[in-house]
Amino acid sequence: MALATFKGGIHPPDKKELAKDRPISEAKPPQRVVIPLSQHLGAPCKPIVTIGQEVKKGEMIGEPGGFVSAPVHSSVSGKVIAIGEFPNAMGRMVNSIVIENNGKEEWAALKDNPDYMKLSPEELKEKIKAAGIVGMGGAAFPTSVKLSPPKEKPIDTVIINGAECEPYLTADYRLMVEKPNEVIEGLKILMKVLGVNKGFVGIENNKPDAIEKMKAAAKNEPGIEVCALEVKYPQGAEKMLIKATTGREVPPRALPMDVRVVVQNVGTALAVYEAARYGKPLIERVVTVTGEGINSPANLVVKIGTMISELIEQSGGFKGGAGKVISGGPMMGFALSSLDVAVTKGTSGVLVIPEEGVVHAGDFGPCIRCGRCIDICAMGLIPSMLSILSEKGFYEEAKEYNLFDCFECGSCAFVCPSKRPIVQLVRLAKSQTKP
Repeated sequence: MALATFKGGIHPPDKKELAKDRPISEAKPPQRVVIPLSQHLGAPCKPIVTIGQEVKKGEMIGEPGGFVSAPVHSSVSGKVIAIGEFPNAMGRMVNSIVIENNGKEEWAALKDNPDYMKLSPEELKEKIKAAGIVGMGGAAFPTSVKLSPPKEKPIDTVIINGAECEPYLTADYRLMVEKPNEVIEGLKILMKVLGVNKGFVGIENNKPDAIEKMKAAAKNEPGIEVCALEVKYPQGAEKMLIKATTGREVPPRALPMDVRVVVQNVGTALAVYEAARYGKPLIERVVTVTGEGINSPANLVVKIGTMISELIEQSGGFKGGAGKVISGGPMMGFALSSLDVAVTKGTSGVLVIPEEGVVHAGDFGPCIRCGRCIDICAMGLIPSMLSILSEKGFYEEAKEYNLFDCFECGSCAFVCPSKRPIVQLVRLAKSQTKP
């Protein structure tokens, strides 16, 4: 049987062999954490602690600033030593809370619930909201908001995204291999909250052991199906994944809920299970530290607010000269200008590329109208025109070519023989116009 997939896409080298056989291990507890109050799409949190205050692990330190928001909790026990602006991975200054770790590992009181599946959908949703869970695949959209679709858009399917199509990253893969039962339990909770009885787990076919483990965990669950997907980037993008697993096409500008689907990441499903079962807030996540420029790649459970410099140190430091450090993967991640940046709920990986592997964006040529970017665009756009119009400053005209349907996967820039920075030009056009 042919593997499920979508039209378009590319096949970059996956480079997963660097970290895929490294079991998940605990990162060393940091001396201090810098916890941003905006780690999610939507309104930033408001601080509810003061300088000098003692806090416990798992205690709420920032309350949501609106409906589309998620609370923030302390990832260590200790003392609040500063509240101020610190840079995030994109270089933006974000209001953050700095906590000095006292090493006591004292937890705030958590509400354990062995019979969590007997709770009502509303009670489960409340637990997910209180735990500050957001999409952990990178977009960081508050999960409780995703689980509250408007009445006129009923949901009938939940998909867990185990594709992890971004090269180098292996955090989701290790979770599926090491904690398959917990991920399936998380999916069951999401299905109960939304009142649906069909769940899918989509996994790319280059992860046979993850497929096997997840199938074994789901074998007694009649409504849950584990799908093997073709290995192709961007297979893990929501719209592509929905097309591959259900055959439904999300129309331009529409959301997954418009085709009655909710998609959640593997890490999010695990966090949902831990919140429902143990009342544990989202204060740590698995991060892949990898790349040819790091001495010993690893998959680490990292406390939110840990500095990326500490993760690099724990992974044996740089191997030779590091040319570039990226938060996330090579296709959609952000190059860091400093290593003094905190790990947030959306940090899936830290990638170190050696100097000889860095592509310098200064030397790009004109578009030669070869059409490669059009052939591989998963959204069916004309990226060459978007880049040309943006380069010339015709931002409004770029909207006529469906500028805002682009989700910046980077496939077009990957195949461009003129090495044009298509994604950066698309971002520029988006920043200068409104949808």
